[in-house]
Amino acid sequence: MPAGTRKNTGPARIRESKTTKRERALEILRRLEGEYPNAKCALNHRNAFELLTATILSAQCTDERVNQVTPALFARYPTPYDLAAARQEELEEIIRSTGFYRNKAKSLLGMAQALVERHGGEVPADMDALVKLPGVGRKTANVVLGNAFGKSEGVVVDTHVKRLAGRMGLTTETDPEKIERDLMELLPQDRWLAVEHLLIWHGRKVCDARRPRCEACVVASLCPTGTGRLEGAAGGTRTVGQPASSTGGDARATERAASPAGAARKGAKR
Repeated sequence: MPAGTRKNTGPARIRESKTTKRERALEILRRLEGEYPNAKCALNHRNAFELLTATILSAQCTDERVNQVTPALFARYPTPYDLAAARQEELEEIIRSTGFYRNKAKSLLGMAQALVERHGGEVPADMDALVKLPGVGRKTANVVLGNAFGKSEGVVVDTHVKRLAGRMGLTTETDPEKIERDLMELLPQDRWLAVEHLLIWHGRKVCDARRPRCEACVVASLCPTGTGRLEGAAGGTRTVGQPASSTGGDARATERAASPAGAARKGAKR
């Protein structure tokens, strides 16, 4: 295996107290907020109905692709009443490029019909009511509640949040609902919406699934995966939670190399 790489074997594990982990998590958020001050939901929408529709379409599909499809979709079906009366074949054709279009069309029709029949054509601002809609699970409900209604009843755990929360040692779980529970216990409720946006943005821009750019990561010194990868690349030892120097090295490693013992070891190697 090349230096500086680590096989992805699941969530990183780190020994620390709950208090230390909470402090580390909050510092991770603080740094990411500095890096992504405009982080927000990437799905284009003007109201709760559009966001709910777009989120259903986003399953197994990129937000960019969904944003290419929804302008025509919303122009053709601007309200739940319009969508509830749609022909499935026509709806399938509009959303075909998002993948799994037959199942998604069925979910959209069922969702719209349920909104009309049960909620007067309005999207409910309630978790229990949302998850009873066809095609709506807890993740979708959290997206709508947080971004359309400003209500934090949970944390959205998508593929990015799942990957980064594991790499950063914020959870050892792999099930989305258990990851959500861990993040909710770790962070105050007023940070739940922020953590999902920040981890999603960081996952897209830096912490790639296959090739994470730990050398460019603002939270690498707080991340067990990042410190491990940088340690492998530098051939030194890094400590999780210790800030990296401005040159990308490690202050403690520099001190060791500059010490008399370090100098002696360096001379012996020569």
